[in-house]
Amino acid sequence: MQSSLIIQLSYLVSAVLFILGLKRLSSPATARGGNMLAALGMLVAVAATLLDESILDFTWIIGGIVVGGLVGLIMARTVKMTDMPQMVAVFNGFGGGASALVAAAEYFRSTGGMPTDAAVAIMAGTIIGTATFSGSLIAFGKLQGIVTEKAVKYPLQRSTSFLIFMGMLALAVYLGMNLPDGQLFLGMVGIALVLGVLIVIPIGGADMPVVVALLNSYSGLAASAAGFVLNNNALIIAGALVGASGLILTNIMCRAMNRSLGNVMFGAFGAGAVSAGAGGPGGERVANEIDPEDAAMLMGYAQSVLIVPGYGLAVAQAQHKARELGDLLGKRGVQVKYVIHPVAGRMPGHMNVLLAEANVPYDQLYEPDDVNGDMENADVAIIIGANDVVNPAARDDPNSLIAGMPIIEVDRAKRTIVLKRSLNVGFAGIDNPLFYLQNNSMLFGDAAKSLSDLVEEVKAL
Repeated sequence: MQSSLIIQLSYLVSAVLFILGLKRLSSPATARGGNMLAALGMLVAVAATLLDESILDFTWIIGGIVVGGLVGLIMARTVKMTDMPQMVAVFNGFGGGASALVAAAEYFRSTGGMPTDAAVAIMAGTIIGTATFSGSLIAFGKLQGIVTEKAVKYPLQRSTSFLIFMGMLALAVYLGMNLPDGQLFLGMVGIALVLGVLIVIPIGGADMPVVVALLNSYSGLAASAAGFVLNNNALIIAGALVGASGLILTNIMCRAMNRSLGNVMFGAFGAGAVSAGAGGPGGERVANEIDPEDAAMLMGYAQSVLIVPGYGLAVAQAQHKARELGDLLGKRGVQVKYVIHPVAGRMPGHMNVLLAEANVPYDQLYEPDDVNGDMENADVAIIIGANDVVNPAARDDPNSLIAGMPIIEVDRAKRTIVLKRSLNVGFAGIDNPLFYLQNNSMLFGDAAKSLSDLVEEVKAL
């Protein structure tokens, strides 16, 4: 009796640590500590579970811990920051797959009819976990460039997915109400794998941040279902927290793009891409170019400079050069702010992580709403590899694919400088009028090289 009380108290402590850790993840300044608290909570939960199950042979468990720990350590040391979205997608898939395996194992262990609550938990854990696994692999492939980033459409797409889902649901109900049938169960697993692919493959690369957040939520729901299967309170709570926070994050991302989740899932960006520089009635438009020396002059003698990072900064691994430029300008008395759009990069918080790695002070990080109201007073806004999140068409063109999407309104600054390899369109597949404004200049080239040149020119001022 006393042992059972200690186990349940341990689960309660782990749940509190999970919640505190999740809360601290809301700020870059406390995120590292939040991760440590959540990791400690998981350690307590795992230890309590092992004691609760009275395991006699720890050989496989110790082996799993060693192998998993080594894989995690290698990945943490070797995976580039630009590849973090891919790793998160893989982790989501592994989480869903692990939950599906737990549910499947319980199904095959049963020898007779299952109670209704157990059947529901097993079927839910299997379906959600399996679909999350295959969907996450497709998301990884799109982010990695293995699978096309374009939205893959096919005739009767929605109807086909709906019919497959209803068929799988009917099969799950049948399996839950009858004696175990291994072949039918594996058939249901196969259908769930196909459904996961069909859910993600029609979504374009521009929407991957939302998809990653949604799949994260699915992995949490699958874990919670596995917790009900095992009657493990810690797993139920942890899964519910991940599921709820993932849904909240998905909603935040959708609002940041001014789109509904349904529109993301069934109306991916990029379907009507236009060529860069196409100017409609006015014909081909011309962008003003600038060299590093003139750009450095503009920034070095400004009173305020906004640095807007995008995925191009991540690809070039230029976050350290961006911070160095910001530090140099700060020493010259220039007020420097880093403005981060919620969907910049390839996953939620991607830019925050990159800038934190470069030790950019947290008090210099701003959201669009913090600066848009005073944008006219910004002397220079330097945009590093960003595109859609600074596209004024979202504000000015009601027919644009991104119409209504909140943006960083850098076009209202006194001067803008865009660091980009070319005038090519972004993930949304549409041209950016910002590039051709009179108050904008383009500094073409690799972001890291361009920033290095700017650093040297600012030093020479």
